[in-house]
Amino acid sequence: MKIVEVKDYKQMSHIAAEYIIRKVSENPSINLGLATGGTPIGMYKNLIQDHHLNGTSYQKVTTFNLDEYIGLSGTNENSYRYYMNENLFNHIDVQKGKTFIPHGDVQDFEAECRRYEELIETNGGIDLQILGIGNNGHIGFNEPGTSFNSKTHLVDLKSSTIEANARFFNRIEEVPTQAVTMGISSIMKSKEIILLISGEAKKEALHQLLCSEATESFPASVLRNHPCVTIIADEAAVSGAKLYC
Repeated sequence: MKIVEVKDYKQMSHIAAEYIIRKVSENPSINLGLATGGTPIGMYKNLIQDHHLNGTSYQKVTTFNLDEYIGLSGTNENSYRYYMNENLFNHIDVQKGKTFIPHGDVQDFEAECRRYEELIETNGGIDLQILGIGNNGHIGFNEPGTSFNSKTHLVDLKSSTIEANARFFNRIEEVPTQAVTMGISSIMKSKEIILLISGEAKKEALHQLLCSEATESFPASVLRNHPCVTIIADEAAVSGAKLYC
């Protein structure tokens, strides 16, 4: 794993966006794996600004998001489809028909998981996957204990994950307790991965990632086995892991 230490969240977002912009310029038909939550919002703002100022085009880009809440339609303002439209897709020239996110409002979730997994494979897999990390080490919604061999699947969210996501809802009771998520093996098939880590609250997770062996009790540790992972982490996150191991 390559570690890029930056000053703060703003610089992390800028560097991550610059990397994506370069990759899109090199390969206009790139398949991007995208993430939601608070961490990538600054990166998306940088991508939008570049698109408006420099005209970087996403016409031929295909995107796959990591996950979606169960029970929320794409028009629900708390869904990840809505998040992606509001924070990126509505502001660049990507074709909406080429932006894929699991459906959270279907009846047959096993079929939806199979469909999404096949969709990624038939499109040639993910070239560059963006990830964040949860305090408990989850990537996507792959909670501790998830098999490293898992494909896209239905998951029950841990209470710590529900509490962390409650800030996006009016009440914690409104936070969905299940999600469809890209599996760990699905993520690991990505040709390249960028992991964004920001803030003091993530320093213990970063330390464990860097210092622990790969174990399913800390899902992000599987990234130690990937041949091309870049961690972009700010000073607040790195401070607790500065000496690493």
